[in-house]
Amino acid sequence: MSASGLAMRAFSVYSASAHLGFRLFVDALRKEKDLVNINEEADPELEVAAFTRRAYEQKAKAPLFNNVKGAHGGLSSPGGLSKDTKASHRRLALHLGLEPTAGPKEIIDFMLKAKTQKPIPPTYVEDGPCKEVKLLGFDVDLAKLPVPLLNKADGGHYIQTLGINIVQHFSWTNWSIARTMIHDKNRIAGLIMKPQHIACIHEKWVDMPLPVGVTEAEYVGSLCGSPLELVKCETNDTYVPANSEIVLEGPFGEMHGYSFLDENSQQPLYTVSATTHRKDTILPICFPGKASGPDETHTMIGTLASAEMRQLLQDEGFPIKQVFALYESQFIWAAIQVDRDALSRLKTNAKEFCERVGDLVFRHKSGMQIHRLLIVGDDIDPFNFNDVMWAYATRCRPAMDEFHFEGVTAYPLVPYMSHGPGTKLTGGKVVSNCLLPEEYEGKQGWVACDFENGYPESIKERVLGRWDSFQLQ
Repeated sequence: MSASGLAMRAFSVYSASAHLGFRLFVDALRKEKDLVNINEEADPELEVAAFTRRAYEQKAKAPLFNNVKGAHGGLSSPGGLSKDTKASHRRLALHLGLEPTAGPKEIIDFMLKAKTQKPIPPTYVEDGPCKEVKLLGFDVDLAKLPVPLLNKADGGHYIQTLGINIVQHFSWTNWSIARTMIHDKNRIAGLIMKPQHIACIHEKWVDMPLPVGVTEAEYVGSLCGSPLELVKCETNDTYVPANSEIVLEGPFGEMHGYSFLDENSQQPLYTVSATTHRKDTILPICFPGKASGPDETHTMIGTLASAEMRQLLQDEGFPIKQVFALYESQFIWAAIQVDRDALSRLKTNAKEFCERVGDLVFRHKSGMQIHRLLIVGDDIDPFNFNDVMWAYATRCRPAMDEFHFEGVTAYPLVPYMSHGPGTKLTGGKVVSNCLLPEEYEGKQGWVACDFENGYPESIKERVLGRWDSFQLQ
């Protein structure tokens, strides 16, 4: 079961409604002047995707295609970054109802705070906007939806690039993100992979033991501060968000920037028995690719994984301040910022500490896609790639400061795992210690040679006060 167009919700401190519905989110982007309506006809065969990919890379406004050839409209790059340096994460912040100036730190803090709130069960309604157009049985035709071909090397048209799959099990209802590709008029094929919960449910038919489930709709309610409205499907007993853009009913290029020409595999096939959608429906799309233009696989999935890893480590008593999956690494590396004063009280060393961190994160679902953890001090900003790379290049001695994990589950979509030497399913993970030995003792015997740290406050204030008058920028 999938329901495209569901935005993450939260208490709103800036926009009173952007997080409560996808159309309201689109309206908020218009008000922020971060969306462009494109009314000229656009071809779903690569042209829409090419606009989308370039929008990511240029940090341009989100394009809303209102005239997709042969179909309804579609919105691309709704979760990409903005060129506005003061509001680079505006779209993700608006998804959560936060100030448009909220950055990744504030977003992570907010998501973790919501997990401590009491879950709010959804409410069930008789009807909703997603029921405005109904097609059942033989009338189902996926080709009439605005589903673009994203990459010239793709095997088909991906419909589930920014939607969710909803699967009911006797013990819980699971929502997950899993891309699907149109196979024919009423069938789609989708990749499911452990340890995603949808893979566990898929294997229920072979009596696989299932973990105690958490219903994501209740977490969304806690983010909203109000119940999420759900409506029953037309052909089964599954409930979906009532304000979804598109619902597909039925039985049950890649994110790292590569499309391998020799790659194909058998995947589960879904038969679509009904589609319901809003009038003039909008299909949000995500085109994963090189991190030169961060897309939703980086900004949304990466940020959520960062929050989960931080909570995991803090719950286990590690002196961790922040964790962030680095966009520039294709969401394969994550920086872990350590409280060096608290670290010194542990009386530990690089080997012991890094092995404990890696053993925890690499064996947990939140670290599934991460293959390198970089341990940095609290003098390093984990959200600043240049800062993290400075620490990595100057404090991590090759071999001696790197601790490898070959006995843990790998993420097989990482190119050096899928097409490199060695096994595809295990190993290939490492913790890089970017702390000098004295930092484990709570000491710092140096001053960073940059503007922020290398000059007295009086000098910095004088320079900043005269900067604009010199027209240096």
